[in-house]
Amino acid sequence: MFTRYKTARPFIKWVGGKGQLLPQLKRNLPQELYDDAFTYIEPFVGGGAMLFFMLQHFPNIKRAVINDRNENLANAYKNIKDHADELVNRLKHIEQRYLAIKAENARKEYYLEMRRHFNEDELEDIGKTALLIFLNHTCFNGLYRENSKGKFNVPFGRYTRPTICNEEVLYADSKLLNRYNVEILNGDFRETADAIDKSGQNFFYFDPPYRPLSVTSSFNSYFKEDFNDDSQKDLADFCRQLDRHGNVKWMLSNSDCSARNPADTFFEDIYKGFHIQRVSASRMVNANAGKRGKLTELLIRNYEGSDPVC
Repeated sequence: MFTRYKTARPFIKWVGGKGQLLPQLKRNLPQELYDDAFTYIEPFVGGGAMLFFMLQHFPNIKRAVINDRNENLANAYKNIKDHADELVNRLKHIEQRYLAIKAENARKEYYLEMRRHFNEDELEDIGKTALLIFLNHTCFNGLYRENSKGKFNVPFGRYTRPTICNEEVLYADSKLLNRYNVEILNGDFRETADAIDKSGQNFFYFDPPYRPLSVTSSFNSYFKEDFNDDSQKDLADFCRQLDRHGNVKWMLSNSDCSARNPADTFFEDIYKGFHIQRVSASRMVNANAGKRGKLTELLIRNYEGSDPVC
């Protein structure tokens, strides 16, 4: 199928991607993961930065299960795992056609036509995934966002020579997904509890849609169904259920609302009793360049650390 292999990394840009936060996430992983075999479960896989990091650094993972409620994204992982050659060929064809268009207005027209095709036409899985990657790499600010009807609605991005088919990344990702035979789900995060190894060690990493830092923030509205405060509370309840298993450790990332508003102790309240710490992060996905940059995020764990318990 293929022989080349380079470092695997996200094949798509996704809101809240963890690439820049990986060193801090690594420092806060359970020490047991370095010693014993374990099952790795990621209920909100998104762009997969943490997934590909874990698969490359922990050969003792005996089972890996990922989930995302976005059907287009879940299918993209399946197609990269099972049909990498065909996907690469599709993307090469799209890339050649797109880069051959020199006038910006003509490129915009092509982009909008492909967006309409993606949203409105019946497409087989690989064609849908190819368009998803094309749109993500050529849209404004390189992000994924849906309107209330579930239609991709990001405007055209003015990139001179975007990389639409990153063959090496796609093949490297496919190789890892196959090496560990990663199971790919598309459903509610709670369904991942079925993957728990009852007789072995398990590690969950949660990277849910972030709670907005302000009323006008749309940081988590990349999907037609809002992940609201009730959803956040449901997730906290799920984490408490996992904690009672005894052989499940979990780590969760979310926005630091109390840093913006000290009176907003939402996460401190629903995760009371667990380890909560602040880590420095960069957010680059924002239409307003002035709102990008450094800020703090919360890292919440159900296992011991050097930080105080909230």
